[in-house]
Amino acid sequence: MPEGASGERERWRRERTETAAAHAAAAERARAAEAAEAHRLLELFVAEVRRLGAAPVPLRARVGAGRARTPLRGWYLRRDESLAVTVDGTFHVLTVSGGLRERLLGVDPPASDPPLHVGRGARDGESVELAELLHRRLADLGGGAGGGGAGGGAGTSRRAGPPAAG
Repeated sequence: MPEGASGERERWRRERTETAAAHAAAAERARAAEAAEAHRLLELFVAEVRRLGAAPVPLRARVGAGRARTPLRGWYLRRDESLAVTVDGTFHVLTVSGGLRERLLGVDPPASDPPLHVGRGARDGESVELAELLHRRLADLGGGAGGGGAGGGAGTSRRAGPPAAG
């Protein structure tokens, strides 16, 4: 009987390990699909910004209580300048750790996978779908909001992405 109980525990352990691996693989597939869709939205945004003629700006990162130069050029996505997309369509979080040295010498924030929902888990009013954030930013840059026959009603908050070039 002890051998049977031991075999049962081993089978249970193996099944749990396989189940956990399957869940991890599914989560990774979902994350990759979300990142691919978000990258597509950013590519459309960059194309539309270029069509509008909005020049990219030098991007600066937040370092502690100050700001630091970066080698990046692009467009800020949030008014607080904490997120940006570069001219090549990469997404950057512009809040980095460091101190006086980084503020004086500059920083090079790494690109990261963009989320489809920016600020997920944040306080009310700080969380927004990436498509809506890009739409708002296009409106700030002189395109988008109410243009292209989209209207200005409640339907504009559920856009699938930035307006198509054309």
